[in-house]
Amino acid sequence: MGKNDIFFNDVEVGYKIKDLIKSPINETQLVMYAGASGDFNPIHTVHAFGKKAGFGGVIGHGMLTMGFVGQFITNWVGVKSLKKLAVQFKAITKPKDVITVSGEVTKKYSFEEENRVDCEIIAKNQNNEIVIAGSATVALP
Repeated sequence: MGKNDIFFNDVEVGYKIKDLIKSPINETQLVMYAGASGDFNPIHTVHAFGKKAGFGGVIGHGMLTMGFVGQFITNWVGVKSLKKLAVQFKAITKPKDVITVSGEVTKKYSFEEENRVDCEIIAKNQNNEIVIAGSATVALP
């Protein structure tokens, strides 16, 4: 199912949202994200900084990974349905990491005449390490 194709009655607590699997993070993507976001911290684009910081090279922007989480939830319900998105950053990402975002419904309820659904969201790298743990609230017709 995709944007606006899911209804409140289609989901129950425990419903699994279709995973989003991203292509491996690459250094070009990090440079492009730096330009788009204005985050030019050299730890994301200059290997010497990443090495000096103890990471062995550049690391991904946390907000890039959060963007993957946002893409995951809006792929499911669309942008207009998203009411709240919150995340905790658990680990760094690096070039070549493949991020998989998954989630499930944890609560269904009515709020101010809207049908709402709370979801738990996890983003993991290819080593099954959690890089983001989060939650979202969406309104469904």
